[in-house]
Amino acid sequence: MGIADISDIAWKGYGMRGHRYRVTLEHLGTPRDGMAKQPDLVFEAVNHDEIIAIVQRIRASGQYSADEAAALGLGLKLFSEVMLKRKDDPLFQALRPALRSFIGGLKERSRDAAA
Repeated sequence: MGIADISDIAWKGYGMRGHRYRVTLEHLGTPRDGMAKQPDLVFEAVNHDEIIAIVQRIRASGQYSADEAAALGLGLKLFSEVMLKRKDDPLFQALRPALRSFIGGLKERSRDAAA
């Protein structure tokens, strides 16, 4: 099966299609000498949005450093996609209105900065 074929398969049986990403988190340092570094964390994620474009818009707003914008955009989009996928999970019910409001405020801030 080729890469094009894989992208047509519903993501992990949840019926989700979208942009596919491989995320790599590399542990660069520890707070104290002698502590062991953790091995790299590598996983794949699918998102209905273009995460890289979102991070670029957050960076362009000038509200956050480049690293903060990347962490905010990536973390928010990875988390919210899991929440969308698990829409019937009661754990996420209380967060849904607050997250919707937060994302709306972030979008508005980015639009204002672009104007």
